[in-house]
Amino acid sequence: MSKKVYCVAQFLPKVGKEAELFRVLQSLEPNTLREDGCLQYVVTRQIQSPFADGKSFPIAFNEIWADLASFEAHCQRAEIQAFFAQYCLAEDGLAAEWNVCIYSDEPANYDAPKLG
Repeated sequence: MSKKVYCVAQFLPKVGKEAELFRVLQSLEPNTLREDGCLQYVVTRQIQSPFADGKSFPIAFNEIWADLASFEAHCQRAEIQAFFAQYCLAEDGLAAEWNVCIYSDEPANYDAPKLG
């Protein structure tokens, strides 16, 4: 059974704060990539294409974690909690809105083999 957890963490910057928020989010990458359960952690910015015209926030982290415990441990790190407190929750923060969702690659009711 796959235990990987896929996270998409999207951010809507306050007006005029996109570049600054992107830089702050980039600064989270090095320490997060050191975490044992982190398989991928990259901040991206939305670009335009007529073949991808969906609605989204303009900045998104694309993350892959070894398992749910690794993801949840990451969320409890002091650096990550400080980021949300300073840049999302604070009145003078850089993010107007954010949306963090996690996903599994397993189908519902997957009959995964049970290994010893």
